[in-house]
Amino acid sequence: MLVGNCAEERRRGGELMRSYVTSGSFCHVKYFPQRRKRRGEERSLVTCDIPDPDLCRHGPPDTLQLLKSSAHRRTAARVHIITWNVGSATPPDDITALLGLNVGDGNTDMYIIGLQEVNSMINKRLKDVLFTDQWSEVCMERLSPFGYVLVTSQRMQGLLLLIFAKYFHLPFLRGVQTETTRTGLGGYWGNKGGVSARMSVFGHTICFLNCHLPAHMENSEQRMEDFESILQQQQFEGQAATGVLDHDVVFWLGDLNFRINDLDMQVVKSSIDNNRFPLLWEKDQLNMAKDSETVLEGFHEGPLKFPPTYKFDVGTNTYDTSGKKRKPAWTDRILWRLRAAAPAGAALSEGKRCSISGLTSGTKVMQHCYRSHMEFTVSDHKPVSSIFTLQFPYKVDIPLVTLIVDDEWNSIADATTTFKLAPNYSRSSWDWIGLYKVGFKHHKDYVGYVWAKQEEADFQRQEQQVTFTEEELPKGSGDFILGYYSNNMNTIVGVTEPFQIQLPTSGLGMTSSDSSDFSSEDEGTMVLSKTRSRSPSPRKGKHRRARSGTHSRSRSQSRSGSPAQVKVKEQNITDGPQSSATAGCESAGHPAEGSSSLASAPGDATKTTDDSGV
Repeated sequence: MLVGNCAEERRRGGELMRSYVTSGSFCHVKYFPQRRKRRGEERSLVTCDIPDPDLCRHGPPDTLQLLKSSAHRRTAARVHIITWNVGSATPPDDITALLGLNVGDGNTDMYIIGLQEVNSMINKRLKDVLFTDQWSEVCMERLSPFGYVLVTSQRMQGLLLLIFAKYFHLPFLRGVQTETTRTGLGGYWGNKGGVSARMSVFGHTICFLNCHLPAHMENSEQRMEDFESILQQQQFEGQAATGVLDHDVVFWLGDLNFRINDLDMQVVKSSIDNNRFPLLWEKDQLNMAKDSETVLEGFHEGPLKFPPTYKFDVGTNTYDTSGKKRKPAWTDRILWRLRAAAPAGAALSEGKRCSISGLTSGTKVMQHCYRSHMEFTVSDHKPVSSIFTLQFPYKVDIPLVTLIVDDEWNSIADATTTFKLAPNYSRSSWDWIGLYKVGFKHHKDYVGYVWAKQEEADFQRQEQQVTFTEEELPKGSGDFILGYYSNNMNTIVGVTEPFQIQLPTSGLGMTSSDSSDFSSEDEGTMVLSKTRSRSPSPRKGKHRRARSGTHSRSRSQSRSGSPAQVKVKEQNITDGPQSSATAGCESAGHPAEGSSSLASAPGDATKTTDDSGV
């Protein structure tokens, strides 16, 4: 649902050409003020009425047609957020209903999936280093056919945060950074804490924070202290938004573990059976904390019109019958916050409780639904989801890279693309253009690629043409897109619309997607992923010069090693040092935590921290 100067069609030499342009940004920390309490103030709970329950379920009937048309008609961003404490369970056979892919209009732009208690036993974590973890894999398998691509992911022990977006939004998601904060066992183990991902969407900063806070009824104060500690420690690079609360919009989700005070088990269960949720809501610890906790100022939540999501007997919809007999509670929550308050004097007529909140700059957040999913029984928690629409003006609408490609490639000679660079785009000799089959999972899931080649004498030229070699092209026919990957910005900064490749099958070699680097873990089969990435963008060397030669070098031109190794040999350089974050973790004797290799840039490129994309 995002647009701006996104797509254009132009004719060149009498032939219809399609192009998709991109723009850029980057951002991020400060301190959070000392925690203090507000006493004696009237509590104001922001609630919202759900206009249409069907908005909680959506899915495209025709993926390719949707991809071709969506970029032209979006005026806002629809975000689908899910939180689920999975209790170390393996994924269920089908999560279609949870993702809302079974019915509806398919207008969701981004999926934000926050999981807690993903299996983090030592042997399981070691396997997850070598394989894509099962939860990430099942989400990619279900979402990629609908045009969603993994933007980034962050894992810390049992906490996992996944960010997906429609492929044509990738050029407008800038400054992607992730952070982790450990709070469990004094911060040594990381079984509790928070993981976050932040980015700039058309120049507006958004942060998604997935938390797992301390358990048990008596630890409400500890939960607030841990939340504040997470906010204080999560620091980002850049200028526009440094801390979590500095972002234009913050979404806070997770197993927050707040319980229901004062009421005994019989009253709670009777209220649930008779749908008297307001009685329970008034005794909910999180809502009660809004009276006194300054750190909660500005956070909004929809009404809890669904039964408490914890604790259930696994495999059933029956609340805890064990000896502990945990009292049901709304432990699993999704809240949001805008950086500034709504304009003074704005009043709502009685009977129309607020589902919309906005910034003076014009940013608005509307919650369409807030619900649980009782049909999922693999955990003692039920998943919770919410759908939001973000409306904001487009600050960043200057294209960085435009890719121009024919509607069809019917011969090897057609396999060319022209790319144009904006004057303010800082290109790298390590930039590359990937050929992706429609439905690709992540930026390394390409069929082939070419370096975004330029002669030394022409390094400043803003328009270039590159050619894919025969071995880089797929065998047979299909629908594909091209994506321009920026090594400096660690993201795709330009994409085309889908186009067709229909090449003669004779003479074409077999090709395979680079997604083989990310083998999924299977209960019965284990295939090691390669120790060296086959991605075209390697670790940076300390010194680098522009490549020479008359043609773009593609993957097919050398089979002696990975593309990264090939390029290093060409320039006679060595791999650069590991990232500072990784080095710091290893030097401290801890395994490195950070973004999944699926989402991080190929190699450990230096981060760019300018939201303008320059």
